[in-house]
Amino acid sequence: MEMAEAIVKAARALGAGLAMGIGSIGPAIGEGNVVGKALEGMARQPEAAGDLRSNMILGCAISESTGIYSLVVALLLLFVFK
Repeated sequence: MEMAEAIVKAARALGAGLAMGIGSIGPAIGEGNVVGKALEGMARQPEAAGDLRSNMILGCAISESTGIYSLVVALLLLFVFK
């Protein structure tokens, strides 16, 4: 029985690592794209910088929520499921 528990524990750790690793790629790419396009818009139209900045921050917060979901899944795998 000890061997099976060790395998399950290793699988949970591996699953949590994969959840965080793969789950953080999307928000990183999305936020980089959002910030890059917002800066491009601010450079082209400086008078719209305030509106672009607030929309950029909102977009970053929304895209970051998927990274937080993957963190929740990883924590559930590590500490809740046995």
